[in-house]
Amino acid sequence: MRVKICGITNLEDAKAAIGDGCDALGFVFFKNSPRYITPQKVKDVIRELPKNIIKIGVFVNGREKKIRRIAKICRLNMLQFHGRESPEFCNRFKDYKIIKAFRVKNRMGLSKILKYRTFAYLFDTYTKSKFGGTGKKFNWELIRHVDDIKKPIFLSGGLTEKNVRAAIKYVHPDWVDVSSSLEIKPGKKDPKKVKDFIKTAKQSLNL
Repeated sequence: MRVKICGITNLEDAKAAIGDGCDALGFVFFKNSPRYITPQKVKDVIRELPKNIIKIGVFVNGREKKIRRIAKICRLNMLQFHGRESPEFCNRFKDYKIIKAFRVKNRMGLSKILKYRTFAYLFDTYTKSKFGGTGKKFNWELIRHVDDIKKPIFLSGGLTEKNVRAAIKYVHPDWVDVSSSLEIKPGKKDPKKVKDFIKTAKQSLNL
């Protein structure tokens, strides 16, 4: 089981998550998010991190030119599109591994998902006023059928140390992705919650 800690805004949290065994870090480049971080700051953080850690940039309805500029400055490994990006827009980034996020409100048909020929798919909680980072889980039954998809699946939305084991057992994702539920305040992680979450997620496959 692979773990992505998202909403990283500082080097201290990044190093702690890596020390606890995470596989990827997510940096939010959406200015309306309380977890927004500037490209220059991300560049400075990434410079201090091990090369084997996957660095993912999170974008919401961004412009191609700006996304590419940030990805180059920060040397990102993957790009996560968390807004209303079209399949055609995602196809413009064939030189990057793209994660397309879907905010789950109702049962999603596979045909809609598979229109996006991206590297991976991420499923998060639908909230009308927010594109992510709600700290709320959704009904996992709505995406149980995505087991049929032969691409990496990221599960997000209100995951905690207490429910991640059940989530992994029920949905069978390749990745679990967590942000606001591990925070002391927006943009600042709780070290104990991060450590406990990663440990529980990693041990789930052994049960």
